[in-house]
Amino acid sequence: MKALLAPFVLLAAAPAAPPAIHLNQLGFLPDGPKRAVIATDAATALDWQVVDAAGKVAARGRTEPVGDDAASGDKVQVADFSGLTTPGEYRLRMAGAENKPFAVRAGLYAPLAKGALNFFYQQRAGVPIEARFAGGERWARPAGHKREVAACFKGADPRGTVWPGCDYTIDVTGGWYDAGDHGKYVVNGGISLWTLLNLYEVTRAFPDGSAALPEAGNGVSDLLDEARVELDFLLRMQVPEGTRTSLPVGQQPRDRALTLTAVDAGGMAHHKIADANWTKLPMPPHEDRETRLLYPPSTAATLNLAAVAAQGARLWRTIDPAFAARSLAAARRAFAAAQRNPEVYAATAFTGSGGYGDAQLADEFFWAAAELYATTAEAPYRDVVTASPRYTDTPVSEPSWSDVGLLGTVTLATAPGIAEPVAAHERARLTALADRFAGERAQTGYRIPYATMRYPWGSNGAILNRGMILGAAHKLSGKAEYRAAMIDTLDYVLGRNPIDQSYVAGFGSRPLANPHHRFWAPSLDKRLPGPPPGTLSGGANNTAFADEVAKRSQGKCAPQRCWADDIGAYAWNEVAINWNAPLVWVAAYVDQAKPANP
Repeated sequence: MKALLAPFVLLAAAPAAPPAIHLNQLGFLPDGPKRAVIATDAATALDWQVVDAAGKVAARGRTEPVGDDAASGDKVQVADFSGLTTPGEYRLRMAGAENKPFAVRAGLYAPLAKGALNFFYQQRAGVPIEARFAGGERWARPAGHKREVAACFKGADPRGTVWPGCDYTIDVTGGWYDAGDHGKYVVNGGISLWTLLNLYEVTRAFPDGSAALPEAGNGVSDLLDEARVELDFLLRMQVPEGTRTSLPVGQQPRDRALTLTAVDAGGMAHHKIADANWTKLPMPPHEDRETRLLYPPSTAATLNLAAVAAQGARLWRTIDPAFAARSLAAARRAFAAAQRNPEVYAATAFTGSGGYGDAQLADEFFWAAAELYATTAEAPYRDVVTASPRYTDTPVSEPSWSDVGLLGTVTLATAPGIAEPVAAHERARLTALADRFAGERAQTGYRIPYATMRYPWGSNGAILNRGMILGAAHKLSGKAEYRAAMIDTLDYVLGRNPIDQSYVAGFGSRPLANPHHRFWAPSLDKRLPGPPPGTLSGGANNTAFADEVAKRSQGKCAPQRCWADDIGAYAWNEVAINWNAPLVWVAAYVDQAKPANP
């Protein structure tokens, strides 16, 4: 039998996948850095072109190969077209790929800063949110917790601690809801409020009438108007003088009932006001029927109150002297109460709200003393500052609600009236940290000042807080590298990341749509709105796969890819005031700051 010979077929190699172009979807400032990160398997540099709206080549060059990037799981190259300074609309092309149009123009970040600030208006408690200030009828809602006169938690908590309650109620109406739930937390309110007040102190951003607020037109900065909403609330959270109650003193095991000790709690601050039980999603705040309770005072909350009340006192000193005096008196009482009760740690066993426990308080003491010293110039507060271990340590990370020492450093380095030895000491610490952050960009594939494999809950807030530190250093030195590194943080949250995601609602070609929030919840109820422009997602998180959405990716995602635009992904996609605050700071500062010396 004659053999049958199969025809020989030459199989062509599969075409290489086109590169994925990741850049700031909002665009670039004419005088700022302009970089795209390219995810590609290509082994050699790629040619790129930037074309204008008419298709004319405006810039060209070759990428810089970087290699494998562990945080993203990508192999990357970088295209730098910072030499393009002519305003216009452009696209970046290379190897068969082309991104969506981006802008080059001045004033790029002003709308972002305004939207990010408006987030705080929309998170207000106790007042109706009006369409004319919120951006449309879809975001309007009745007041949530319109008259909030609350009693203290009394009875046994889930771990068996029996709390005595208190013989008073406090009107704690107002302030900002913390996040996607309806809790109001002093320690998270503290850093958020400080950030807005510091932005005013450093830049005088948001003059009267520049933001969409009911108070606009009153002759006071709109930034201070919004900040006062929270400061008024925090002042209400102070425990009445002469109050004796039983609180946990010293470090204790957190998996069992706490031992309580009778103390003089007058002048301390309640840790939070929140629902007795978690509410379901969705749940507009005006429909929340859960009992609202004050939770036990803590030293951390007390020092947060002392810090921001002192900060507010110096900023309102000439604007509203009576309010400034009230704030300073509250700050003094709070600091004295914290010195009297230095180890009352937050109890975290309650249901219905976040714990916000913090076992290290040296940073809070340093911060509060720094703010009181900056406001009063009094030697006892200066002595607390200079004797603190936080005055002589080497800062290595960004501030957070649980690590606020750097807030004191920024104040001492930038506020007027600080004794020069103290100011010089803190300027040196601040700029050394800024140098560290700026240098970390070269260690990351996506060129951000955040070289780590650990992306925590709220990593976008952490990255933007690094941007704030870089901005404070730029304010002191004018060093252009600090401004450029600061812009890199905005580039990341606005799309220069491996998932091509703008984490900010309303900005970019692929913006945030479904955050974990009880009112901005159209995926659960089509009658409810999505997030208003300027709302920031918490971002990638590979440290806590706490919800059902996140659990599906545990062990399967590179750090920067552990995220989903899903209302159920509260570990990844919640919103919070302490994350939006540095977005306001960085966007507003970049909108004003110009490059200076190289």
